[in-house]
Amino acid sequence: MTVDDTGSGADGDGRVDPEPAPDSADPGEDPLALRLEGLILGAERRYTPFQAARSAGVSMELASRFWRAMGFADIGQAKALTEADVLALRRLAGLVEAGLLSEAMAVQVARSTGQTTARLAEWQIDSFLEGLTEPPEPGMTRTEVTYPIVELLLPELQEFLVYVWRRQLAASAGRVIQAGDDEEMVDRRLAVGFADLVGFTRLTRRMEEEELGELVEAFETTSADLVAARGGRLVKTLGDEVLYAADDAGTAAEIALLLVETMAHDETMPELRVGIAFGTVTTRMGDVFGTTVNLASRLTSIAPKDAVLVDSAFAEELIRTGDAPASEAAAAEDAAAAEKEGEEPPVYRFALQPMWQRPVRGLGVVEPWLLTRRGDGGGEA
Repeated sequence: MTVDDTGSGADGDGRVDPEPAPDSADPGEDPLALRLEGLILGAERRYTPFQAARSAGVSMELASRFWRAMGFADIGQAKALTEADVLALRRLAGLVEAGLLSEAMAVQVARSTGQTTARLAEWQIDSFLEGLTEPPEPGMTRTEVTYPIVELLLPELQEFLVYVWRRQLAASAGRVIQAGDDEEMVDRRLAVGFADLVGFTRLTRRMEEEELGELVEAFETTSADLVAARGGRLVKTLGDEVLYAADDAGTAAEIALLLVETMAHDETMPELRVGIAFGTVTTRMGDVFGTTVNLASRLTSIAPKDAVLVDSAFAEELIRTGDAPASEAAAAEDAAAAEKEGEEPPVYRFALQPMWQRPVRGLGVVEPWLLTRRGDGGGEA
């Protein structure tokens, strides 16, 4: 609901009606859509944007910034806002007035919440709700069953959303608290991985839309489950590509190899390639930015099919933590030394094979390493 800043909702003497009467429905609006809106919002339309801003005690300019950040459409000065819209403005403005958030940060809160929930809402309506509201009996229309279904689902979905959000907030807060210093809370050292379906563009020309949608959903769902189960964080999905992050190189390596192995066992899936880099990453609004992210993306583009390429910093981190040997020769020496001392030889989870150095656009010359699992017989590269 972005709005203009004219303030045309005021009375002739500049005052706002403190008790605006509910507006009659636009003749062109669907009655069921209006009923659903009232059910979901829990309030009727009472205010124009200008009246809502005045009732919330905020300037029209600030209200417009909040609404635009939340991704609401421009409604001019139509009477389409509710008490909930007024309350939301008061809360955001109150956080700024109390000094808990700067105005810029409050706008970021509005934007991140709006972008995240917009995608969630679209998914729920397109996939979840649409299936539930199929007419159960011949002769019934979808509109006849939509309202009662939404009425039953709404409180349960709301409670579940709050529960998941609190869980995710707790996990994110824990990661921040474990950071070494204040700078690490924004610029952190992370492992960042891209996983990309090979030949996806060709698939889009050969497959039916519904079949392609099912493939993308299966890829995203499988990737999200594997990343979460192994302790990583799914940053975002881009149809044929997923971006994830992990606090340590070992976790990122395990996720990458599991993704390749899992997709390889699914005959409906194209080949997968993964690129991972380790280094300083800037985090903003749940996303990650910086040279490390760019390098991971470039490594993905040059990775062989069903393989994982990592940068030298990632390889060094695996070696430092004891997850991979510096070389097979070094591993053999360590094993011989341990046997001589009557000790168990070190066990490595991964093997690293240096590849040819090559120039990468925008990043100079890089030395990629091929990452594989390490069996009892040594590296599998």
